[in-house]
Amino acid sequence: MPRHVAIIMDGNGRWASRRLMPRSMGHKAGVDALVRTVEACARRGIPYLTVFAFSSENWQRPQEEVSGLMSLVLSTVGHHLGELARKGVRVRIVGDRTAVSDKVNEAWTRAEQATQHNQGLTLTVAFNYGGRWDVVQACRRALAAGVRPEDLDEAAVARHLSLSYAPDPDLLIRTGGEMRISNFLLWQSAYTELHFTDCLWPDFNEVELDRALQSYARRDRRFGRVSEAGSAVREA
Repeated sequence: MPRHVAIIMDGNGRWASRRLMPRSMGHKAGVDALVRTVEACARRGIPYLTVFAFSSENWQRPQEEVSGLMSLVLSTVGHHLGELARKGVRVRIVGDRTAVSDKVNEAWTRAEQATQHNQGLTLTVAFNYGGRWDVVQACRRALAAGVRPEDLDEAAVARHLSLSYAPDPDLLIRTGGEMRISNFLLWQSAYTELHFTDCLWPDFNEVELDRALQSYARRDRRFGRVSEAGSAVREA
């Protein structure tokens, strides 16, 4: 079982369009899928779940959709925070908050503070996040902390990344049929196993999650080393 699962939640808009609904309805259905997935991961003993909710590139979407997503943040925190807190979930937010409204920032702060002492699954929501931004801000923070340029190594950068509190993802799932990671956790996903599914995010359920977990369980994670199975075949 992976310790850390990351998910690119793709396909909300297409899910709505196929049902002749506005895209906002797809995003609302996506929230329900997220709540189901958090609970499913917790039941399976997965300690870290990180989801890509809003990328730094998503500002290019129609203003109406962006405004709807910001409103959805507020309603989601209001409707689901208490339930997540009672179930021991710890909520953490990563991303550039400078471009987000005060109301959204206040909602994120409230979610983090209300769950900061929880010991269950850690749910990280990447919002206004980009992997390249994360690496740049980590380098800046390291230099500001007094790390000399000649001492700026991988360990120093890793200590200042947004997800420095979590292990690197073991498994990254992308829904919606696309086969790319779209600037998500670029540094952290160096050795992450990838699983792509055509399932649109609002339809994601325990069956899809278990299919991804089963695929992960069959992988031979070598991290650059030769596997024992491979050595045995050559020696034979």
